[in-house]
Amino acid sequence: MSSNNPISNFQDVPWKQRFYRSMLGYGIHFSRRSDGTINRFIMNLFDLKAQPSKQPIDGVITSDTVVDATRNLYFRLFLPSLEQNTNMPLIVYFHGGGFAYMSANSIACDDLCRNLCKKTGAVIISVNYRLSPEHKYPSQYDDGFDVLKFIDDNANTKNFPSNVNLKQCFIAGDSAGGNLAHHVTVKACEYGLRNVKLIGLIAIQPFFGGEERTESENRLVDAPVLSVKGTDWLWKTFLPEGSDRDHPACNVFGPKSVDDIRRLKFPATMVVVGGVDPLYDWQIRYYEGLKKCGKEAYLIEYPNAFHSFYGAPELKESGLLMEEVKDFIGKLIK
Repeated sequence: MSSNNPISNFQDVPWKQRFYRSMLGYGIHFSRRSDGTINRFIMNLFDLKAQPSKQPIDGVITSDTVVDATRNLYFRLFLPSLEQNTNMPLIVYFHGGGFAYMSANSIACDDLCRNLCKKTGAVIISVNYRLSPEHKYPSQYDDGFDVLKFIDDNANTKNFPSNVNLKQCFIAGDSAGGNLAHHVTVKACEYGLRNVKLIGLIAIQPFFGGEERTESENRLVDAPVLSVKGTDWLWKTFLPEGSDRDHPACNVFGPKSVDDIRRLKFPATMVVVGGVDPLYDWQIRYYEGLKKCGKEAYLIEYPNAFHSFYGAPELKESGLLMEEVKDFIGKLIK
C-alpha cells in the first residue's frame, strides 16, 4: 500500500485495536474543554489502567516505585520472570500521549513496555511524569531527569535487581516520550551521572515540530491517530505562554535552539519513522541534525506505518521494530 493512503493503511490494524484506539480518541475529544484544559474525570473513563503484578504475565513481572509522591512521580519496573544472566541492560522509557495524556499504568503503555521487556530481555523502567496543561514545560523534562538521578543515587539498593547493569543504560520513548528522551539525555550529559552510563537513545516516532508547515504535515493533515490540528493543540498546552512552535523544546535544531550537542558526549541514537506520520519530516530533520552535529545516528523507516503503529503488536512493522531495538541494544553492549 502507498503511504499516500493513510486510511487504508490504518485498516490493517486488527478490529480490537481499532476499537480501543477509537474509544481513546473519543475520550481525548470529549475531555478537551474550550478553555484549553482537560477534564481528567472523563479522560480516565477511557484511559483504562493496568495494575502491577508480582505474578508473571506473558513472562514479565512488574512493580511500582515512588520517587516523589507530591507530584505522583513514580516508575513501573518490568523484569523478565525467567532467571537471567547478570548484566541485563536497562531501558528508561517515556510513554507517548502528547505530554497531556496517558500514564505509565495505562494499559497501552503497560502492554508496550511488557512486550519490549519480553522481546529484548532488558529491564524496563517506565516513568510516570506530570501532564500538561496542568503542568507545562519543563515539568515533564524535570520529572524524567529526576527519575534518572533517583536511579543513579539508588544504584545499589533494593529498588533495582542486582543483575541489572547500569553501565548499559538506554533512554527510550515514543512520540512525546521520544521528545522527552532526547531532552532528558541532553540534561544527563550536561549533569554527569556517577553510576548510570547512557550508551543509547531510542526515539520512536518522536514528537517534534516547528512553525513551518512541512510536506508531510500538508500531505497528512488529517492522518489517522494524529492530525496536524491535534499536534498544534498539544504544543499549545505544553509550551510556555507566549511561545511558538519554534521553541527549542519543539524545534530541537531550529532557529531558537540553545543546546549545542556537539560539545556533549551524546549517545548513539536510533530514530524510528513512519511514512504515514504527519511528523515524518520533523523526525527526519532530527536525525539529520544529529548527523550534522557529528553524532552516531541510525534511521529506521517503515514506509506504510502510521503514528503509534508500535501499539498494535499484530502488525508486521511492530515485530520488525522490536527486532531492530534488540539488535541496536546488542550492538552497543558488546
